Amino acid sequence: MQPFTFNPGPRLISGNGAAVRLADVLPDGPCLFVTDHDVLRLGLTDACREALQAGEREVVLFDAVEADPSKETLLAAVELGRRHDVTHVVGFGGGSPMDVAKLAAYLLGSGDNLDDVWGVDIARGQRLPLALVPTTAGTGSEATPISVITCEGGTKLAVNSRPLIADYAVLDPSLTLGLPAHVTAATGIDAIVHAVEAYTSARLKNPLSDALAREALRLLANDLLKAIEEPANIEARSAMLLGAHLAGLAFSNAPVAGVHALAYPLGGLHHLPHGLSNALMLRVVLQHNSEAARELYAELAPILVPECEGQGSQARCAALIDRLDGLVAASGLKPRLRDHGIGEGDIPTLAREAMKQTRLLVNNPAPIEEEDARRLYEAAW
Repeated sequence: MQPFTFNPGPRLISGNGAAVRLADVLPDGPCLFVTDHDVLRLGLTDACREALQAGEREVVLFDAVEADPSKETLLAAVELGRRHDVTHVVGFGGGSPMDVAKLAAYLLGSGDNLDDVWGVDIARGQRLPLALVPTTAGTGSEATPISVITCEGGTKLAVNSRPLIADYAVLDPSLTLGLPAHVTAATGIDAIVHAVEAYTSARLKNPLSDALAREALRLLANDLLKAIEEPANIEARSAMLLGAHLAGLAFSNAPVAGVHALAYPLGGLHHLPHGLSNALMLRVVLQHNSEAARELYAELAPILVPECEGQGSQARCAALIDRLDGLVAASGLKPRLRDHGIGEGDIPTLAREAMKQTRLLVNNPAPIEEEDARRLYEAAW
């Protein structure tokens, strides 16, 4: 066995209604509660906030997180937390509120300057106690040490460092029951991409991440369409939430790659949801990688296409890509860039912006240069 390092995720609290149990484990004092307008409006936070307040904690609500949260939003959350001398942070919602909560807890606890900690393993200070509650089954942000923030010019920057790993993560499938079909689809595909890219990462691939990625892919592929077609199916929602979490643990150790690198400019410049952006670039990037990662794709293929077991690696690789592309189509997502207002003339800018994602491109099984990126966007257009 090759030497490897694996960093476990947060302590897990799981089950219907589990979010209220945070009141039993979080410290006393004011709580910075980070969410967004929609999650608040739907009432998903009510029971958790009431439980925290029943423990005589002041809940300092920050609900201004937008999709692809900006640096200004993050700093506003930090400033609110400072004004109220908060002692801990809860992130409640999709990936955006959780990303803001992680980095806010770090900046509040460490006192570090944000612009000094972008990158991998640079942030080494002490954050405030942190709990994360996902309301979508996709980003896996509750499991990871990564926070992605949109900065000047639509460029996405990340802090990736162990102090951002939460103390607690709550998997409460009841919170995902009201998700619209297109959100279930996009976030589910996002989680599937996490599993596939972790398994095939050119850096830090390891046996534990591999095992988590394989199980995540099995859960997600088996239940994605069921969760879309039967939105009140609590078992399917539970499987999706667990699959997304396992995929998050996998890619927090064996990092994601080219699909994400090319997806980020679609979110940063055109404000497409992150999961949708990944879905749009999935087939073309996997085809680009298909020779370099053929044996690994072939290993994953029988999880999704059992009948391909025993075929040659090239056939299994093709079966995997076709099956994943079929899942995108069956989920109801429109699969072309042009379907989402992206003009053909935007492609050179997208390709240039993708080249800035060096922390992701280095993990891809096959090199992606700017000319490759332009060709891949053209294929997805």
